Amino acid sequence: MINSQLSKEIFNNGHKTISKYKQLKTTIMNNEQPIIVGLDIGTTKIAVIAGRKNEYGKLEIVGFGRANSNGVKHGQVLNIDETIKAIKTALENCIASNPNLEVNEVYVGVAGHHIKSLQTRGDIVRQDTVNEIAQHEIDQLIDDQYKTYIPAGDQIIDVIPQEFTVDNFQNIANPIGYGGVKVGANFHIITGDKNAIKNINRSVLKAGLQTKDLVLQPLASSSAVMGQEDLEAGVAIVDIGGGTTDLAVFYEGILRHTAVIPFAGENITNDIKTGLGVLKTQAEQLKMQFGSALADEAKSNAYITIPGLRGMSAKEISVKNLANIIQARMSEILDFVTYHLKQVGLENKMLNGGIILTGGGSQLKHLKQLTEYVTSLPARIGYPNEHLASEHLEELAKPTYSTCIGLILKGYDDFEHDRKKFENEFQVIEVPSGLKGNKQSKENEKVEVTEQEEEAEKQKVRMHKRRSLNGFWEKFKDKLIDLFKEDEDKHL
Repeated sequence: MINSQLSKEIFNNGHKTISKYKQLKTTIMNNEQPIIVGLDIGTTKIAVIAGRKNEYGKLEIVGFGRANSNGVKHGQVLNIDETIKAIKTALENCIASNPNLEVNEVYVGVAGHHIKSLQTRGDIVRQDTVNEIAQHEIDQLIDDQYKTYIPAGDQIIDVIPQEFTVDNFQNIANPIGYGGVKVGANFHIITGDKNAIKNINRSVLKAGLQTKDLVLQPLASSSAVMGQEDLEAGVAIVDIGGGTTDLAVFYEGILRHTAVIPFAGENITNDIKTGLGVLKTQAEQLKMQFGSALADEAKSNAYITIPGLRGMSAKEISVKNLANIIQARMSEILDFVTYHLKQVGLENKMLNGGIILTGGGSQLKHLKQLTEYVTSLPARIGYPNEHLASEHLEELAKPTYSTCIGLILKGYDDFEHDRKKFENEFQVIEVPSGLKGNKQSKENEKVEVTEQEEEAEKQKVRMHKRRSLNGFWEKFKDKLIDLFKEDEDKHL
């Protein structure tokens, strides 16, 4: 009999649910890893990266494209037509890198001034107290938080559970397997402006793609540059993009705070443009080639010569003055970081992992030293190469693509969650008792199993999974399709 949670989902979503479970069934049977695509809609660039996990759990990049972004300001889509063009260009470049690639759904990063967060608390009284706490109860607890009251004009983007409680037991990381009457949790809820989110979804849709999910950019970047030891030690991820600087703070293995700071790389470029009287393109080039975040590290007698406009004489730019302008704006951004850390009581060296700088703006010279000076915390540059397979484009290992790589990792988290849920619903993963007994007896008798025998046993288990899944699916396939046959005919 189909689980009541699944039945409800099927009746509510019809064809989409059937299609989703058919795809998932095929993927599990073939022991495949899906190709997941991340779309980073930034202020200065739009990137599309497609990746698939290999047998070692590392991402193999199977497609990559980028384009200059013209319709986005401070992380928000303001000119939809320009944004659509840029997404299409990035998508075309991605497909050009791999003509066999088919891209339909994408995970999209979201940021901007409109992003806010709040803390809430949720509890449920369990109906079935005989059995242990299951995943569907945690899912229900999370789903209930989407009913939280938020200001008109906003919508909830994500609900992230923090520590759980079961009856009188507190600070539980994962309550599945516990027994109890009441289960609850503290939640970090991320919200955004409805119109801003609608503009993102509309741009993606008109570019010929479907938004699989929206992910807050600092959370995506965090998953790309942060390891398990960082999570345990406590870190602040500072993603310095073109339009915004995104912050995510983790302490004791839990996401404690997120924020979007309305200053970033583009502000530095504009400061250079105004302060030195140069063109914006020249300002960007000066920043990237000769800029430093520490004025003390710049030579006072060094100058850069740039050509004059329309026959005017060439202009000499002081490297020292350039560094002073960059340091002033970067110090302001880092002051905001310190302010947010104080807001959650995590300054004064409580974050043993310090600060991880990532994003395109993190590539400024001497930024690490300035960060340590302003925040009094250790700092390092975060690269996404830890999660990439050994053979990848060198370009993709830069902090600039941390968000896009993180979006793919987020997609894999969702896939694993759906796969576990599917396998639990259809109960297809249980190994035959005979195989379990054989394995146990071999362990008891301390018999050495050759590699060939191990592989043969694994193959038997895989075949058992396939037969079980096929049998179950065949049993219910006709019923499911008949259930929606009338509705399906209308769509044809």
